[in-house]
Amino acid sequence: MAARGALLRLLGVSFGVAVAVGNTIGSGILKAPGEMAALLPTPATFLAVWALGGAYAFLSALSLAELGTLIPRAGGQFAFARRALGDYAGFVVGYSDWLSTCGSTAAAALVIGEYLAILVSGLSHAATAIAVAVTLLFALLQMAGVRLSGRVQEITSLLKTLAFAVLVVACFALGGGQPDHSLVAQTHPPASTAVALVIALQAVVFTYDGWTGVIYFSEEVQEPTRDVPRSLFLGVATIAAIYLLVNVALLYVVPLHDLAGSTLAAGVAASRLFGAAGDPVIRWLTLISMIAAIHAYHLMATRVLFGMARDGLFFQRAVAVNRGGTPVPALIISTAVAVAFILSGTFEEVVAVLAFFFVANYSLSFVSLIVLRRREPAAPRPFRVPLYPWLTVLTLLASLAFLAGSIAGDPRRSVFALGVLVLSAPAFLLLRRRPFNARRER
Repeated sequence: MAARGALLRLLGVSFGVAVAVGNTIGSGILKAPGEMAALLPTPATFLAVWALGGAYAFLSALSLAELGTLIPRAGGQFAFARRALGDYAGFVVGYSDWLSTCGSTAAAALVIGEYLAILVSGLSHAATAIAVAVTLLFALLQMAGVRLSGRVQEITSLLKTLAFAVLVVACFALGGGQPDHSLVAQTHPPASTAVALVIALQAVVFTYDGWTGVIYFSEEVQEPTRDVPRSLFLGVATIAAIYLLVNVALLYVVPLHDLAGSTLAAGVAASRLFGAAGDPVIRWLTLISMIAAIHAYHLMATRVLFGMARDGLFFQRAVAVNRGGTPVPALIISTAVAVAFILSGTFEEVVAVLAFFFVANYSLSFVSLIVLRRREPAAPRPFRVPLYPWLTVLTLLASLAFLAGSIAGDPRRSVFALGVLVLSAPAFLLLRRRPFNARRER
């Protein structure tokens, strides 16, 4: 039986890439192009913003690769913030990440439920029940152990990648004869200049969010000093390639001005390719995407809660691990929160409010790297950011700019997020415990 609090090193680079793809690529790539097309003047600018989002993710991955090999602990960015900035910073990063991931689980499950209710006759009134059932099913599947969970993630993410590949091929094979396939200026005017670019880039950065997947499993990959950096870079490269190919394919089928303002840009392309069958095609594509996503969300939320419990920031019972390497209590609690979000219908507001912390957490990770470089210069760093500190400072400044843009763009939810931050202080004092390792050593 696995030691209490111990995880099993059974995962490799293929899992690291799969969890990045599964966690990142979802409905965002199907919806964001329409929002961006309304803001940007030309297809060339449109594609350049997607490339810039990939460049930001890659530069960010350099810093997180150093942190992930310096601090190969479960739970994602909370472990970095806690070591560099203290328990409270780790608490805020961890709980915002955990709750938003549980909310994302609920969102993905409800998309599956709603789309199956539309696509399968006889299920028209069962969307919520399906969402709960899917959430519980994937939780039960993960109780079988991390080896099976890893394989499921690899298979579901591969299916997702193949589904998008089929969409891209269909666009190029069937999309000929449309009125305009050029990548030069379109007829619709830009919504604005610099402001439009910033807003569009924010949308792209949010769509890229999730490429960090492997750092949640740093204690479970077989060789973290090698596998964490490789997974991060290959994950970002795979996601960026898929995003760029999908957007080039969409522009091949639908001129930019026709995509502008559409709530589901891929649906516009599918309707031109397949006619009345376009809607179910996109719904099935989204379903496949959500299956990989919900599995990844379960895995990640569980590791955050496990890591926080072990470090004394949640109840000690949550550090228990079963024979297969799954932190079962953490999984049960995370699943229960996701189901509560589904049944209450509050997940949308929760995820929207906690999105404020998404960029803030990246910013804190970059700050953590700078602090640890100063405070622990002799610590072993299997991977080091090239051109330090310039690249880290550049990504930190970009993150702070995105954070400022998020506050300016949605001040109401930013105030709610500030309220969450204020309320986190008493919650921190209530939940803080002496770390499990310290208790065991005594």
